[in-house]
Amino acid sequence: METLAKKDAALINDLIAINKDRIAGYNKAIALLDTTQDSDIIALFEKIAQQSQQFKTQLSTFADPRNDSATDEKSAMGNLYRMWMEIKINITGNDRETVLASCEKGENVFTKLYADVLHEAANLDESIQAIIKSQAESQAHVHASIKELRDES
Repeated sequence: METLAKKDAALINDLIAINKDRIAGYNKAIALLDTTQDSDIIALFEKIAQQSQQFKTQLSTFADPRNDSATDEKSAMGNLYRMWMEIKINITGNDRETVLASCEKGENVFTKLYADVLHEAANLDESIQAIIKSQAESQAHVHASIKELRDES
């Protein structure tokens, strides 16, 4: 593991935590959908969960296993996690439009967190920044897909 400043390691752990939450949120959304009528959305959500698993794996190389900032009340990103958790808990309807709208809100949180981390971690090694930027770009494509599906619903 590369040696990172404590703040930078905490930011990496924040990204890992939001990816864990993203996986759980999409798994909940999948459980709410009709497997016959919503197979297209289910396939997309499964792909997104796999994407977040890959993101976690990429980031874990740089994480500080002793630092669980995602649950730390003092974490700069803590409020974003709580917002994501509320979104995934509050998916109350099981119709396409409601689920897609809730997931889009979650993707908005995810986008903001990645932008904030990139802004705050300007001193990170270029290879780590490249990974984070690549993940943010991949997520932007997924976010656009969810918006498009929501608009079609």
